[in-house]
Amino acid sequence: MRKPKVYRMVLATCVGSFIIVVFYFQSNLKPGAEQGGGRTDWQGKSGRSPLQTLYDGDQLDLSAAQLTHQGRRELLEEACHSYTRKRRVLIPEDLKHLIVDDQHGLLYCYVPKVACTNWKRVMMVLTGDGRYHDPLKIPANEAHVAGNLRTLSEYSTAEINHRLRTYLKFVFVREPFERLVSAYRNKFTRSYNTAFHKRYGTKIIRRHRPNPRPEALDRGNDVSFEEFVYYLVDPHTQREEPFNEHWERVHSLCHPCLIHYDVVGKYETLEQDSHYVLQLAGADSEVRFPSSAKSARTTGDMAAQFFRNISPFYQKKLYNLYKMDFLLFNYSMPAYLKFR
Repeated sequence: MRKPKVYRMVLATCVGSFIIVVFYFQSNLKPGAEQGGGRTDWQGKSGRSPLQTLYDGDQLDLSAAQLTHQGRRELLEEACHSYTRKRRVLIPEDLKHLIVDDQHGLLYCYVPKVACTNWKRVMMVLTGDGRYHDPLKIPANEAHVAGNLRTLSEYSTAEINHRLRTYLKFVFVREPFERLVSAYRNKFTRSYNTAFHKRYGTKIIRRHRPNPRPEALDRGNDVSFEEFVYYLVDPHTQREEPFNEHWERVHSLCHPCLIHYDVVGKYETLEQDSHYVLQLAGADSEVRFPSSAKSARTTGDMAAQFFRNISPFYQKKLYNLYKMDFLLFNYSMPAYLKFR
């Protein structure tokens, strides 16, 4: 009989001039069980938490969805073991992308350009105490307003540990270069994104375009994909400041080798995986994950077109930059890359 896997987590927080480090252990044997018989108030229709619903089923008769997600968890765990050497302490700053639903016992790590607007809308319905019913009636900009949803970084150390130990933790990921091209298309080719053009476009043009026109330096609204790639792989970029969340690597946003995610959803199977999470939470009758217009999606063929003019030298540099996301989430190196 296989021994239960034990996941170790280290959490630190600052109190005055001291750092408090809290160790806890998480086991797949009886997830959601609190030492001392503690109870939760967010048990679903079955009387079990989402975490218990996920792990306490009959392990000899797993559904196709359960098998898929078990396989993804195991692949992620193996990749973390193979490719990460240093273990470091998590700090509250690392938890800013984890949205908390105390009503249903959920922790969702949002990743920009992986359906996060719709997932934030769904989380607003789930946590809104009846204020919201239809996710699509929530304006997209409202879903991103700070304060509309609580993040795990806002809680005390004890509350953080409790939620990490007993809530169902899930994240949605996407093929890294499709996500990157999607971010470029949205932030640099749409006329309404003037804030991004000013904040990043002007800097990219000044640094990576020979003899730029004064208008381009002022507006920053015509950044090419090649210039965007040069900006990303330039060592000066990350020394200057962290990547913007729209092109930051998933492993840097959600720390999947430090936080044990129970469900790893994929953009490629978005609707099925989203329904699975809501089913586990007993919320599938409360809210339905919105269908998105597939015609506007960035696809692999589209990404290949954007990479046509990127030299093999820079393709390799960019791949190495995002390599960990490819490895952790079981994405193959794209066939269109020329540096093989």
